[in-house]
Amino acid sequence: MTAPRSTTPRKVLGRLSLPERTYVADALRTETVGGVLLLAAAVTALLWANIPALGDSYESVAHFKLGPTALGLDLSLAHWAADGLLAIFFFVAGIELKRELVAGDLRDPKAAALPVVAALCGMAVPALVYTVTNVTGGGSLAGWAVPTATDIAFALAVLAVIGTSLPSALRAFLLTLAVVDDLFAILIIAVFFTADLNFAALGGAVVGLGVFWLLLRKGVRGWYVYVPLALVVWALMYNSGVHATVAGVAIGLMLRCHRKEGETRSPGEHIEHLVRPLSAGLVVPLFALFSAGVSVTGGALADVFRSPETLGVVLGLVVGKTLGIFGGTWLTARFTRASLSDDLAWGDVFAVASLAGIGFTVSLLIGELAFAGDETMTNEVKAAVLLGSLIAATLATVLLKIRNAKYRRLWEDEERDDDLDGIPDIYEEDDPAYHLRLAARYEAKAAEHRRIAQEKAAARHELAEVPGGAGEDHDGPA
Repeated sequence: MTAPRSTTPRKVLGRLSLPERTYVADALRTETVGGVLLLAAAVTALLWANIPALGDSYESVAHFKLGPTALGLDLSLAHWAADGLLAIFFFVAGIELKRELVAGDLRDPKAAALPVVAALCGMAVPALVYTVTNVTGGGSLAGWAVPTATDIAFALAVLAVIGTSLPSALRAFLLTLAVVDDLFAILIIAVFFTADLNFAALGGAVVGLGVFWLLLRKGVRGWYVYVPLALVVWALMYNSGVHATVAGVAIGLMLRCHRKEGETRSPGEHIEHLVRPLSAGLVVPLFALFSAGVSVTGGALADVFRSPETLGVVLGLVVGKTLGIFGGTWLTARFTRASLSDDLAWGDVFAVASLAGIGFTVSLLIGELAFAGDETMTNEVKAAVLLGSLIAATLATVLLKIRNAKYRRLWEDEERDDDLDGIPDIYEEDDPAYHLRLAARYEAKAAEHRRIAQEKAAARHELAEVPGGAGEDHDGPA
């Protein structure tokens, strides 16, 4: 006989398992620091490009070229940041995705359905909003992919600045959304923004990836083997016409992210732990420094709302992202018999969805690719990305602040460790040993308070027996 199907509804955005919570906390801690640096880099770029005495120097530095011409790598610094450094960012994204698929929430199809559907809707609806805006306004459809991306580092920087104690389930939802979002973003870049293919270079890159995979399977170790090979694969991928960041994702997906017996961390997790600070703290801020330096004036900001291309980007980020992610989450819960966690409300999902409208790093990259050769439109689209991300951040800040007191209580419950064993109490409520440890602590405290009470009582009794002491009737005022 087949076992009866469980009628217990699955909780949407419920409590994370302890290992997943630990991993998410470590990842988000690094991303939050990187996000603050990203925010600082973006502000620096805007100031550098808009202060009259410095504007020319910004352009000179950004367009300064270096690299071997014979290898087709005589690139500007801005180009190196977009095609070179961002390959490291997407390498980390590839490892994150692989880990989610083999050890994280995405390994369970039922659990994976929520972030995957939410991310897909969160990309499809902004693209639709952009398309409708430009069809009705007579604009170019080339930038349809610009508002589809979410910048997790920037979103977490906003959380760090506003100081909200967002529960771990919502933070993990945002992180998983960003991982799936990054995957589809790189697919969009590879499919829709690939130049004329150089099949010889592409074949060489594929062979290089095959060698990389074979070395991993043979257990060969040593960064001095893999780093030079990765650089060769990247250079071949760049010269093939496929965007070079695809090489980073492909290499990241090859690493083993499941743990063998006796391992505390898989090789993929170990490498991600080493490279993530470099990606979040250096790579992405440098890309922002060379990409966010657009001229911003009152007239330029007003023009964002007059041009269908830039208006489509703003509406896609602010309206499309929010409605897409919220709608995808609600539809998943509606048609899979899942219910929202008892601790959260649908307003919390809406607030996180609006936070995902911050589409900085990848949106800027896609904007450069979509309008390549049209510097004026590229700068206008960048201004639209900055403005749309700012509006989304402001909206999310307001919505999250409304519920911040509730979030703080949830966060305190998640962090409480009354038995001092290093594991939050909320994960040990069904463990008899936890209750015994707690009982022993309370009994020790009770014994200590009884001892103190007896000492106080004895001291008061001794004082009362001393002639002329505090217990005498003639101790009133003179």
